[in-house]
Amino acid sequence: MPSRLRPTAPVAPDAILVGDPGRALLLAQELLEQPKMSNHARGLWGYSGQTASGSALTIQSTGMGGPSAAIVLADLAELGVKRAVRVGTCTGLKPSATLGELLLVDRAIAAGGSATAFGLEPDASIEPDARLREELHGQKVVVASLDTMAADAPADAVAADLQTVAVLARARQLRISAAALLIVTEAEGKHLDDETLEAAAKRAGHVATKGLSRWG
Repeated sequence: MPSRLRPTAPVAPDAILVGDPGRALLLAQELLEQPKMSNHARGLWGYSGQTASGSALTIQSTGMGGPSAAIVLADLAELGVKRAVRVGTCTGLKPSATLGELLLVDRAIAAGGSATAFGLEPDASIEPDARLREELHGQKVVVASLDTMAADAPADAVAADLQTVAVLARARQLRISAAALLIVTEAEGKHLDDETLEAAAKRAGHVATKGLSRWG
């Protein structure tokens, strides 16, 4: 039994990872026929069930920041997860990253010192699983993962977040196929409103679900 997650329902081989527990509930209600809460320990809400197409899927919150996401992913690997898509949020750094847009991570740059815990040197980069990435849809971009959003991002990064490098790098260590879809929630000093964010999260969830089902 993992030391953080305490599953009360079977965990599927395919998983969608979100930071916010509320977004995990939102996507569980949107994507699963009869979702069952599979974890509530430590406030890391997780849900498992069947999609409309009959595929088993787990939707698990990971908390905030890369270290938390890496720990949760390790527990999921112990519980049998083989493929994972991060559905997260990010800050747009270039005009091409507009509010509400769905970005498909093509490469993630480690722009924080915590990346060394996942086998990456600062400013090194990591790519998602190539096959899983090709099953997803969105504007392919380079993103930077920071330890704090107050840090400076590399010049070639289109957007910045807190978790993608940790998810991709830890997944590689655990031999999990992983990719990431990010919703631009902040750009040029403007923020996405809650209603539009929920709609974008549902859209991203459907893209992730279809990609996982095609991959499997």
